[in-house]
Amino acid sequence: MKQFYIFLAILILFSACKKKIEKTEEAPEKPTLDFVVAFGSCNMAQEPNPFWDDILAEDPDVWIWGGDIVYADTDDVEKLRAIYAMQDTVAEYAKLRAEVPIIGTWDDHDFGMNDGGSDFSIKEESQQVFLDFMDVPEDSERRNQEGVYASHEYEVPAGKVKVIVLDTRYFRSELVKDEESKKRYKPTTDSTATVLGEAQWQWLENELNQSDADFNLIMSSIQVLSGEHGFESWGNFPLEVDKLENLIAQSGAKGVIILSGDRHISEFSKTEIDGLSYPLIDFTSSGLTHSYFSFSGEPNQYRIGDVVSEKSYGVITFDFEKKEVDMMMKGDNGAVLQELKQTY
Repeated sequence: MKQFYIFLAILILFSACKKKIEKTEEAPEKPTLDFVVAFGSCNMAQEPNPFWDDILAEDPDVWIWGGDIVYADTDDVEKLRAIYAMQDTVAEYAKLRAEVPIIGTWDDHDFGMNDGGSDFSIKEESQQVFLDFMDVPEDSERRNQEGVYASHEYEVPAGKVKVIVLDTRYFRSELVKDEESKKRYKPTTDSTATVLGEAQWQWLENELNQSDADFNLIMSSIQVLSGEHGFESWGNFPLEVDKLENLIAQSGAKGVIILSGDRHISEFSKTEIDGLSYPLIDFTSSGLTHSYFSFSGEPNQYRIGDVVSEKSYGVITFDFEKKEVDMMMKGDNGAVLQELKQTY
């Protein structure tokens, strides 16, 4: 009788193990992504921050601030610092910050002056406050340079991604108001006008020329390709647009993608450039806590798909083996609002 019970126990155990194996074999495999980037812009700490839990659930390898991290618009340094500090008190953002590397740039409202540029009176002090918020070490060379631009490299077994963060505020020349139409600004005819300034242009050229990354992301707070709307964009400095496109083509850098924000809308823009073997895409993601809900349309000859005028964030996944990039605008609970895939 004792042997019978031992045999029965072995039979039950074998049956349970067989079921467990069958269940494991039937379960779909979770897709593995080589590298994941999440980014966004236009954020107010005092407004509901709906996305930080969703962004953390994306399991990103890095979060990139695209500018307008806060809305300060002040030349009072202590007030600026206090407004940044409010963002750090957002509980879900604090969780993201504890688990994911955070990098990025500023735009006008966190710079301290709406549509501000090189003539902003406290830009040096504002830079230090920004670097404090971004936890940049006191001995970093970024503390001594003019402007907040920087580059970051991320290497995984499958390949490498380089993120080049631009500063489109510190050196930017004066905008030209459009007195002839309903648009706010018009392209300048001044051949000496600049977006990046001489030192940053030289730095950018070196970063692209020397890059051995499989993909290179350029974070520009303002849009590069969409420039017909009359608001802030690289389009107000057409010679600078030409210079950037030529630099990208001549550098030989692989898989260059532009990221942008500022507009309170999200959209994909895409163009072909002579000498570049792949299309140049400008992925605009804006905004995180408020957006242009009343958007009724504007020209953009480079637009792919529709404008997303609801709050959203951007996610980019990289497949190094297939050389494929999947770009997604996402809303609450990770809902995909629009998607664009590109092979490089």
